[in-house]
Amino acid sequence: MDIEYVCTHAGRPVTAVTRRDVARALLAVPSGVALVALPDLRRAMEAAGNPLSPPFWESARRTLSAVEAGLATAGDVQRWVESTGTEPIVLTPSYFIWPEEDERGPVATEMHAKLVAYLEDKVAAGEIDPDALAAGDAEARTAYEDLQERWLRTPQPDGRVPSDVVIDEKDQELLQDSRVEDEIALTELHGVLAKLPVQPEAPVGELAEAAARLRALLVMPGYPANVLRACSGLDDRPMPDDDGLLWLMVAAGLVRPLGDLPEDEDTLEEFIDLDGELSEEDIALANICALQHGDWLTGVGELVRMGPGASASPERIAQLIAEAEKAEGDVLDEDELRTVEELFTSVVSMWALLGIVDADNALTPLGWWGLPRALRLAWGDR
Repeated sequence: MDIEYVCTHAGRPVTAVTRRDVARALLAVPSGVALVALPDLRRAMEAAGNPLSPPFWESARRTLSAVEAGLATAGDVQRWVESTGTEPIVLTPSYFIWPEEDERGPVATEMHAKLVAYLEDKVAAGEIDPDALAAGDAEARTAYEDLQERWLRTPQPDGRVPSDVVIDEKDQELLQDSRVEDEIALTELHGVLAKLPVQPEAPVGELAEAAARLRALLVMPGYPANVLRACSGLDDRPMPDDDGLLWLMVAAGLVRPLGDLPEDEDTLEEFIDLDGELSEEDIALANICALQHGDWLTGVGELVRMGPGASASPERIAQLIAEAEKAEGDVLDEDELRTVEELFTSVVSMWALLGIVDADNALTPLGWWGLPRALRLAWGDR
């Protein structure tokens, strides 16, 4: 750990090395090694004509000592790197989040580098005071945050707005990852269904009754209609005339929600009350979104294998998933089992509205017919 290492790590000559470069290099080696190397590194920087500043070196010693003693949190270390004056803030006051370095796509990598260069210019111009940041000056920190917020919202010469294009890229990556997961899950679902008895055609009478109840329910205000509309994407489009399509859209939406609850249903007081309790609809939608492909594959696969009359209570579904995990060599602890139960509690309550389960949470013929088709529709098998 010497000046050559720092220059190689930063990709710059010693005269151009910044506080951020030194901080990142120090954090790239064990804290004990960095602490031992710190005095020689400081002398080498001074001899090269790039001494940085006493407050920086003191902040480096203090932070590395805390890391070595196990007293520094990841947030403490991140804030120290940010105090160098040229490190982009991971989470801005407006809740823009930079992806982790090893998870940045080409656009995020480009914009992050542009912001670093912009901040370096501001330090050189005296518009950012790294020593004040290192000392924990609140006014300097606020100014530093505001400067980055403005840059993130300001169009580049090519017209791109940094915050927008970074978020768009991340959304596209998540969408692509989701599509890959859907394809894998569909393949597994087809394999599961191939081992089961051939299912009958849709129970026409039950389907018509369930669709009629849905049509009446979906136009009502509040919970649970608002959750069903959000999940099925029916907040901003009309209900289809076909009963089967309507039913499958709503059932598939519980597997892969297409929308969110309208923001205009939240009052200003509820929106800013971070310590307030979540509403029933917020809890339900959060639980539905938290379920993974494997949960659906196992839970629905086992229910369909057992057929109409099988218990589809949240407790039973959690047990089925736990048994499947155990057969694969994994064991769910009590907390994990309870979490799966809680997530499926919201699902099963919605299933009852669709006629998938009866009053005793037993799987109905309609649920037996429709659940596999709902999974296929949710995961893109048209």
